[in-house]
Formats: sequence, C-alpha cells, structure tokens
Amino acid sequence: MTRAANPYDLLVIGSGAAGLSVALGVLKRNPEARVAVLSKNVLSEGSTMYAQGGIAAVLDATDSTESHILDTLSAGAGICVPQAVRFVVEHAKEAIERLMDLGVIFDREGDDLHLTREGGHSYRRIVHSADATGRAVQTSLEARIRESGAELFEYHNAVDLIREKLPHGRLGRCVGAYALDRRDGHVHRFAARSVVLATGGASRVYLYSSNPDGSTGDGIAMAWRAGARVANMEFSQFHPTCLYHPKAKSFLVTEAVRGEGGLLLRPDGTRFMDEYDPRGELAPRDIVARAIDDVMKRLGCECVYLDISHKPAEFITHHFPTVHAEALKFGIDMTKEPLPVVPAAHYTCGGVLTDLAGRTDVENLYAVGEVAFTGLHGANRMASNSLLECLVLGSAAADDITAKIGEPVSTFAIAPWDETWVTDSDEEVVVAHNWDELRRFMWDYVGIVRSTKRLERARHRVKLLRDEIDEYYGSFRVTSDLLELRNLSMVADLIIRSALARRESRGLHFTIDFPSPDTVAPPQNTILVPKNFSARRASCVEAPP
Repeated sequence: MTRAANPYDLLVIGSGAAGLSVALGVLKRNPEARVAVLSKNVLSEGSTMYAQGGIAAVLDATDSTESHILDTLSAGAGICVPQAVRFVVEHAKEAIERLMDLGVIFDREGDDLHLTREGGHSYRRIVHSADATGRAVQTSLEARIRESGAELFEYHNAVDLIREKLPHGRLGRCVGAYALDRRDGHVHRFAARSVVLATGGASRVYLYSSNPDGSTGDGIAMAWRAGARVANMEFSQFHPTCLYHPKAKSFLVTEAVRGEGGLLLRPDGTRFMDEYDPRGELAPRDIVARAIDDVMKRLGCECVYLDISHKPAEFITHHFPTVHAEALKFGIDMTKEPLPVVPAAHYTCGGVLTDLAGRTDVENLYAVGEVAFTGLHGANRMASNSLLECLVLGSAAADDITAKIGEPVSTFAIAPWDETWVTDSDEEVVVAHNWDELRRFMWDYVGIVRSTKRLERARHRVKLLRDEIDEYYGSFRVTSDLLELRNLSMVADLIIRSALARRESRGLHFTIDFPSPDTVAPPQNTILVPKNFSARRASCVEAPP
C-alpha cells in the first residue's frame, strides 16, 4: 500500500529536535509543501525528550564565538572539521532565538538568560530549562508540528530506503521508504521528493545506555544499505554519570550537576578526578568516563558517587528538579547525600557522512542530528553541542530542501512490499536471545576500554549473529523488534570495523594496545564505504581546510 498517491515534498523519518526542525523549517518557508513525519512511537518518545543539560551558545559579553570553537576543537581531540564547528557555533544564537519564538521557555536570572557551565566549556554558555531542556524543546516543536498541516505517522518503523533503479543495475536518487505500521502489521510505501533521516543514534547497541529504547541505529543502517558512506563509528560516547540503581534503568544525571560544583567520590568519600585531569570534574566526558571506569575496576566497586549536597537544598531543587525527583523515587535525597553513578552509552559521535546542508552521498537523501556525521564532534562530543547541531543543521537542510520543491521530478513506480515468501514467526525467542547477546558482547568487548583481541572476538561474534539475523529476516514477517535488531547488528559491525581501523587512542576510542595518539601521521577521520556506493558528493569532511 502507498500512503500517498503523489510523492510528498518531504518525508522525515524521526520526530525529535532534528526531524521536527527540518519539517517546521520547510513548512515555514513553503506552507503549501506536503510533509510527512514518521515516528517509531509517539512523536515525543526519542532522545530529545530526555536531554537534560541544555544548548551551548555564546550569549554573554565575556564569552566569544572563538572560545566556543576552540573548546569544541579541543574536546574533539584533533579531528573535528573546522568548517563544521565554525558553521554550527556561528549560528547558535539565532537557533536559540528561533526556539524562543516557538515558545520554548529558558531559565532566566533577572532579565537575562541563566547560563550554566558544563565539562569542556571555558565559560558559562549553556542555556537551559531547569534540568529538562529536551522536554521543553520537544513539547514546543511537537505542538507546532501538530498544528502545521504536516501528516504525522506515529508507530511506524522505517524498514528501508527506496532508490530509483536505473539502466544497467545502477541506483539513482532516493525516492522514499518502506515503513512498518505497528498497528496493522503491514509494510507501506512512502514516496517523497526528499527524505530526511533524523533517527538519532545507536547507543542501545550497548548493554547499559542512557538512551530510550528506540536508539537502535536505524538511520545509519538504512543509509549504509542504501549506499551512503559512514564515518567515525568507533567514537561512542559514554556519559560518565547515570544513576546506579537496579530499577533506575540508566537514568542520566545531567552534566550540569558537575558544572554547578558536584564532586565525584570513591566509596570512601575521597575525590579522584584531580588525579586524572587538572580540570577535575569539568574535564570532557571521555576523560571522566575512563576515570570512573578505572576507579571501579581498581577498587572492584559497583559505582562511584556524585555529591552536590554541600550546596543549599533550595539551590539543588531549583536547578535539578528532575534529577532530585527521580532519585527520591529510589530513596536517595541528593540534597543530603551523594548519588551513586556509573557510566553508560550515551551518544553516537559518528554517523552518515553529510555536508553542511545535511546532504548525504545519495541524491535527495539527507541526514540530520545524531544520525549524521558533519565533523562537528570529532573524537568526542562536547556537552550541549548535540541539540545545537540538530537545530542549526535542521535549518540548513530545510533551506536546501525548500529550494528543490518547485523543481520538476520524474516519476518512479515504487514496487509494493513483497511478503509472498514469508510467514509469521514461531521462534520469537531467537530475536530476544540475539538482542541480549549482541548488547552484552558489545559492552564487554567494544566498551569504554578496548583491545585488538577483544575487538577481533567481537567481529567474529557479530558476523555469526548477522548471518543468523539475515536468515531469520528473509524467512519471517518483519516486526519492530526484528527491524531494530537487524539495524543494531549492522551498526555494531560498523563500530567494530572502525575501531579496528584506528590503531591509536584518541578521544572516545581508547585501546590498551595503542594507548597514545598517533603523532606520526596526521589525524584522520575513519570513513567506511559500502559496496553499493555509486555517487560522490562533496562532504564537509572532504572540503579543503
């Protein structure tokens, strides 16, 4: 079944800050545009909703754009793309202004926006809405998209992108996508002039993650299968501080707690961060996460502690109401005692290679947000640059897509989804078992600290797993769990391949076999090329310095 007889002007796959920014941007520029948004769950159930910290932007007279750029380059450990960093940072202020125009309410200090500071930043430059900034952004964007005239398809899992078939077996532009409607169990066709992947990252490839369950690398896997290159998949960011409790499900404790004076402690109450970095608790996330991991392994303890109880109780409950309320559910009062914390997979710094308009290698296919690799984050994303990237690149992609809407487009008949040779599965336990196995060996072998031996072991395991999943995928009707497992196993393979290719330690990638950065060869980004790669667009990472 085809959801629209005529192609949409824009099909957005994903409904967080990145996807909704593109959709609303196109509709603002062209109110007559036909826009469809696909969401795996309800629109709000994505990583944006759970982002706590804030959005980095230079808004104080004592701060400067150059300082924000230098901080980002420093956190990125030598492989950020300078053009991308400058582009995003220079458009930060207008991105904040757009959000306020959309109704987002940020915390203020008198007449000015209240700015906090987070790890890696030299100044206070984080605008926030208490400790639930993502919720404030998501709810405002969602309210606007629901009244915009866009067609919204909740509970739709994208299955694969559709490319035009050209003579001699060649593939052309992206012309849409297949998606599973979880409510009726059928796969439908969505035809579109332009397709935007805004599906988020892949942190659920690890056993412990701060991300919602839907962060399964769908867009990265679909783009790779469609012939787009990916880059820097070895750089998986582990958030240093997630609440440690059997029932907490890796609840993230915002970096702003450390920014406002929170201290990391061993179980005996002694500090340790100054022994690992002169910036102490305000060191970048990769350093803090490795320090915590080292302390836990050396002492054999299950967690460390984050203490801000030396601050007034009113200060804590005002600045961190979400964290305070969540901790109280588990009998922990952060105004009186430290929070038990552990690292957890948090952000995918690599992704689908794009330029600064969100364009991928495949014509008419865009990628925006965590799914994309623009070169902004390098080997480690600096705190609160993620929502900023979604907003800035979302606006840039909207400009590019809007310019194409009036152009003539040739028609291409999209074949219906073929279920002729498949049946309903009677072995769902296979999917559940493979889910568990994948996430466990990725945590054990491809986690915060790696080795060549562990990576080789993981590569062998993922190959066997992918073969089994592909056989299962070809035999049974697709389900949401199967689609996510298929995508995660592919992304796991890309992460392992990238990690093996980087024979040094840099940023988020730390291997005991090559514990130092390579000082002989110039630092490089890791770019993987799929077998069906057939086009070449100028991406930001390939642009001249």
